[in-house]
Amino acid sequence: MSKTVIYTVHVEFGDCDPARIVWFPNFFRWNDAASRHFFISCGVPPWHETEKSSGLIGTPLVDTQASFVRAASYGDVLQIHVQVSEWRSKSFVQHYRVMRGEEEIMHCQEVRIFAAVKEGGGIRALPVPADIRALCS
Repeated sequence: MSKTVIYTVHVEFGDCDPARIVWFPNFFRWNDAASRHFFISCGVPPWHETEKSSGLIGTPLVDTQASFVRAASYGDVLQIHVQVSEWRSKSFVQHYRVMRGEEEIMHCQEVRIFAAVKEGGGIRALPVPADIRALCS
């Protein structure tokens, strides 16, 4: 298991659908922001810096699974607890637990890769950088 970092989201009116509940794609947008916040909080430089130094452009998502437990609405303050639950050779599993106080709203698991630009276009997976793994463990 890695460190756990908490990313806070203030739900706004525009984050909700006509029924006044958070429109589900917003959770994935917030999880993506929480993922980057996790790495920054662990001391990993911004991706534009790692691109210059090692070719690493970011951590794109390759698989996800989510469960929505309770609804959230505007005015709610959500805490997204994020950690890496598994390090693999070229990917990692990141786990998110979205909480409103003590209530679980949603939990999600994502598989991500460390990516570099391929010669000729597209992206390719890089081996998990040992220095990043050490910072995040």
